Amino acid sequence: METAVNVATEAGRLLKTNLGRLHSIEMKGAIDVVTEMDIRAEELIIKILRGVFPTFGILTEESGERAASSEYRWIIDPLDGTTNYAHGYPVFCVSIALEKNGETILGVVYNPMLAELFTAEKGRGACLNNRKIQVSSTTKLNNSLLATGFPYDIRTSSNNNINYFTNFAVRVQAIRRAGSAALDSCYVACGRFDGFWELKLKPWDVAAGGLIVKEAGGILSDFKGNPFSIYSHETVASNGIIHKQMIEVLNL
Repeated sequence: METAVNVATEAGRLLKTNLGRLHSIEMKGAIDVVTEMDIRAEELIIKILRGVFPTFGILTEESGERAASSEYRWIIDPLDGTTNYAHGYPVFCVSIALEKNGETILGVVYNPMLAELFTAEKGRGACLNNRKIQVSSTTKLNNSLLATGFPYDIRTSSNNNINYFTNFAVRVQAIRRAGSAALDSCYVACGRFDGFWELKLKPWDVAAGGLIVKEAGGILSDFKGNPFSIYSHETVASNGIIHKQMIEVLNL
């Protein structure tokens, strides 16, 4: 945990320092971008983690997987919120998780703009800046503030979340779409959001944030209410109380 926290905060400082400066930007899809800072932050993180834990595997957003014989694997998103970052919009984070035999046991999400560090270890609860956090106590979907996001193939795929957004919009207090799935999950964990849903996310988007939600007392599943997996393409996270209500809306 100490190493993960140190590397996440160091990468976060790098991102914050360079926010708003001109960077090279490449397109991975019609609206899916990768910046120079994604690469630089990832290289920094990998260098430090491999130096301390040379036998651990690594799965990252930009450079893919580096297999290892160890039972441990790091799952890294060096810059969650790349589109925001590319536009100078200060909503983004660094996300680092650790798996043991396929199970997430540690999660760190760092928001450098607010100096907020979310952490969790399996069975030991979740914290924000070393203070315990827990999910909200909202009981009704009608009074809930939810978060979501849209997939990068929104222009070409009919499975693009617009239908779910429409159904939720008339049944909740409000919906926010901030552009960082890891931060959305952490905000569920600390009670700022009551629930979050999104589709077509990758393991690095949800591994750390998912553990933080669980350890804060929340529930995760797919859109049918089945057990959650970071390898699924459907994510629902909630305070647990409104989870069934969210699942009902997702299956209208």
